[in-house]
Amino acid sequence: MKDCRHKISRVKEGSIAWELELQPGDELLSINGETIEDVFDYHYLVNDEYIELLVRKPDGEEWELEVEKEFEEDLGLEFENSLMDEYRSCRNKCVFCFIDQMPPGMRETLYFKDDDSRLSFLQGNYVTLTNMSDHDIDRIIHYHLAPINISFQTTNPQLRCKMLHNRFAGDIFPKVQRLFEAGIEMNGQIVLCRGLNDGEELERSISDLAKYLPHLKSVSVVPVGLSKYRDGLYPLEPFTKEDAEQVIDTIEAWQTKLFPQYGLHFVHASDEWYLLAERELPEADRYDGYLQLENGVGMLRLLEEEVQEALEARDGDGRQRTVSFATGRLAYPYIARYAREIQKKYPGMEIKGYEIRNDFFGEKITVSGLLTGQDITAQLRGKELGEYLLLPCNLLRSGEEVFLDDKTVGDIEQELGVPVKIVEESGADFVAAVLEQETERTQKRRQMYEQTDSSNCWQT
Repeated sequence: MKDCRHKISRVKEGSIAWELELQPGDELLSINGETIEDVFDYHYLVNDEYIELLVRKPDGEEWELEVEKEFEEDLGLEFENSLMDEYRSCRNKCVFCFIDQMPPGMRETLYFKDDDSRLSFLQGNYVTLTNMSDHDIDRIIHYHLAPINISFQTTNPQLRCKMLHNRFAGDIFPKVQRLFEAGIEMNGQIVLCRGLNDGEELERSISDLAKYLPHLKSVSVVPVGLSKYRDGLYPLEPFTKEDAEQVIDTIEAWQTKLFPQYGLHFVHASDEWYLLAERELPEADRYDGYLQLENGVGMLRLLEEEVQEALEARDGDGRQRTVSFATGRLAYPYIARYAREIQKKYPGMEIKGYEIRNDFFGEKITVSGLLTGQDITAQLRGKELGEYLLLPCNLLRSGEEVFLDDKTVGDIEQELGVPVKIVEESGADFVAAVLEQETERTQKRRQMYEQTDSSNCWQT
């Protein structure tokens, strides 16, 4: 095993580590005499009520510390590398990879392709399993780490090798079988590409993956995202309305078949399919507790429920104010509808909505999470924006006020001449941001294309 040094970057005030007088720059050498390979070992070993720490100070002095605490009580340590190991990059050359569809000249971290099972457990990222060894599977089973989110794409081994451009990509199913037999909870994803893994191949994939129920809790089917930067890449075509209808019909037929036996609908179409097919979104019960929100599965339905609940808890009044919001083309009709519901209860509120076209990546990209600061400013310049402009938090880099194109929230405010409010993920957050003059500004962006610590956010 390579030598990994686990240097402390932060000690939470009032924590056990704080009381032990540990400091940033100290190095954690072992717990209970065991070497720490990565964050999995750390979290597993620190759970006990009694632990022994070996810490090296910057001057080389080593401290042996005995700790008595509550079971699973956190020590309050953060490390320079949150995985306590090197990040594992993706070895595949997927025909649908969005990172390959980005223009040159963006910040370096946006081009990092992660394929790390530890990020699947910690942050919900999806992994292909192609770079996982038997040792990795052993550790997942030993620590019973769950859920593990897997990008299947197809269960046809030859087709999977072609789509991932990796001759070993079809060999993952013995690993999946081991996880299934160990009772490890999993979620799956299929990025659907027209003419490749749709139609009969999609039927085959759903049929094969259903055999991993109940430990494979859900499988999301999402359409491939196609930017305008595809020169030299595998030729892919966008889905049509008729295609979307067929995908939905296939998925809903399987839901009808599987639910009576397992109590789960199992396979789910992302919101984009319903919008493309011009069909109503499924009722809330069909999302099985919203297991795949990070893939845009049920996000709009949940947001609607939360907006309604938040409004029902308010009495309404005669406040008068003009505000505005901007979002991507996918979510805009729904957010505009929610805004109208707010106005019914607060008739003095004027809420102006703006649908932002993605000129940076191309008009086929409609999710708000891939909007750039330059598209927002170019399309809102000269518009009536009211007292403040609302923007969804998934536009921003985790923990910072930076858009994908490195423009900042401050840049937007200066160029448009209006304060900007960043809206967190829930419908209640949206209602509060519209109605309250002061809300705390925090930026939480779920990892999408950039390697960083992050959290879930308003994906659509």
